[in-house]
Amino acid sequence: MTQPLTPASAANRAGLDVAMIGNCAISALVNTQGTIVWCCMPRFDGDPIFHALLDSRDGLPRDGTFGIELEGFVRSEQAYDAGTAILRTRLYNGDGEGIEIVDFAPRFFHRDRPFRPAQIVRRVRPLVGHPRVRLVIRPRGDWGSVKPAMTRGSNHLRFELPGTTLRLNTNAPLTYVVDETCFSLRTPVSFLLGPDETLPAGIEETARDFEEQTASYWQHWTRRLALPLEWQEAVIRAAITLKLCQFEETGAIVAAMTTSIPEAPNTERNWDYRYCWLRDAFFVVRALNSLSEVGTMEDYLRWLNDVVRSSHGGHVQPLYGIGLEKQLTENVVPHLAGYRGMGPVRVGNQAYEHFQYDVYGNIVLGAAQAFHDHRLLRRADETDFIALEGMGEQAWRFHDQPDAGMWELRTRARVHTSSSLMCWAACDRLAKIAGVFGKPDRVAHWRGRADSIRSKILTLAWNEERKAFAESFGGKDLDASALLMAEVGFIDPKDPRFISTVEALEGSLCDGPFMRRYEAPDDFGRPETAFNVCSFWRIDALARIGRTAQAREIFEALLAHRNHVGLLSEDFSPGSRELWGNFPQTYSMVGVINGAVRLSQPWDTMV
Repeated sequence: MTQPLTPASAANRAGLDVAMIGNCAISALVNTQGTIVWCCMPRFDGDPIFHALLDSRDGLPRDGTFGIELEGFVRSEQAYDAGTAILRTRLYNGDGEGIEIVDFAPRFFHRDRPFRPAQIVRRVRPLVGHPRVRLVIRPRGDWGSVKPAMTRGSNHLRFELPGTTLRLNTNAPLTYVVDETCFSLRTPVSFLLGPDETLPAGIEETARDFEEQTASYWQHWTRRLALPLEWQEAVIRAAITLKLCQFEETGAIVAAMTTSIPEAPNTERNWDYRYCWLRDAFFVVRALNSLSEVGTMEDYLRWLNDVVRSSHGGHVQPLYGIGLEKQLTENVVPHLAGYRGMGPVRVGNQAYEHFQYDVYGNIVLGAAQAFHDHRLLRRADETDFIALEGMGEQAWRFHDQPDAGMWELRTRARVHTSSSLMCWAACDRLAKIAGVFGKPDRVAHWRGRADSIRSKILTLAWNEERKAFAESFGGKDLDASALLMAEVGFIDPKDPRFISTVEALEGSLCDGPFMRRYEAPDDFGRPETAFNVCSFWRIDALARIGRTAQAREIFEALLAHRNHVGLLSEDFSPGSRELWGNFPQTYSMVGVINGAVRLSQPWDTMV
């Protein structure tokens, strides 16, 4: 288990010292005291049945939680079983008595099909002495405003919520569960919360069987990964987390599991990230490919292909719902206090209305894998290439037009260098794909357009005064996205202009190993926290220009600032040393994978 966590270190308040469990259908966040504080059902982007993470003005309330409380609690330990998504939390009281909580969402193959019900399993057993526990299960509906009607069966409780009915099957004394009465835990008990369906066998037997099969699934999944020699535990945890962020039914991968965790304290930079951003596509595909996790990658490419086909060669939004939903209307939930009382709580994301022209390049960069990878069950064909050319036409059309940029500025439009860069990438990769199909005319067509955009970027984005590529054409402000120039193959990393840009960004945006996104004030003022993925972009750039020792040092520092179970959110505060922003952030976990693969010593140095 991990280092013990005391009530003081856990702060007894909402925080991101939480672990995620899930099964690619649902997920939940469990804090260090074994309380589920966030869980949406029946999908990642649904109504939370446990919402306490966002209703925490004065400590952590019990409403909207699923807690297993130990009488006299003084400390806890928490860790994942190695190579799995199964979480163990151990609680101890002042007399040395303790309990263990095992949390997971069932996931395995049954009758040759994935079994991933919208269900949470919690197994509790005494460790030492005669511990007394209290079960607090208070699901809520309509973002915490609706208390469910509860009915009691012989070995279950039924909760009627708007749009769904949940059943809690348990072999714990139901009277104590209903009344939240403290009782002595003498034998193991289990709780299975999910659909209003009967279990295939007895409660304890089912819970044990589900745990064993879920552990076997994850262990076999992990052993297939192509890992770098170094930092294997960090990469495995990042890979499992990335997998858990995929809604497997459609293949979509969400940006994060939460909404409205502020990017920085009291800033109102609170956004709903439970959707799919196309800006993630290239980095997600690259990470999955580097690990040889072909199944997850192919599912994601299927979702990307659906985005392309549904656009009919026209406008593509920056983000979509996990079921390709286009309208993600943003609203505020007024009755929730927010994370640590730092509202507002937002549902939906207004950025779906934005014009962000980098999306066309990110789509092509991600989708290009399907044209080159012979491992795929369904490789992309010429009809897919024709559809993808529609994205290239959009990239060419808008490569020098003002947009909201990849950071989704809401009140300012410019010709963003990052958007033009990704438009170049769309044309460049289409030229390469055309070569796969032996189409010299299309190669010449897309290569000519790529060269034209490249010339324009090199001329208009360069700021001689700053000795760096600026964030917009003719601008002077700096933006970390310029680091992507080398990563997407736009410029030789040894080019003096790129090296100078890296040095300028370090001087302007870095606080030790941490890097902010940009220096200019945005809609909410000047950014305060570091954006974790930018710190990983810096690592990639440093490695490419030959500063590998420094890149490794920074990478180690970033790993040291993950939470206690190895997860990262979107942002980090160098001052308070706290994680901020939505959690766990796909972009950040992908950064761990890509950084380790980039920097690791090769395997043949050890064999």
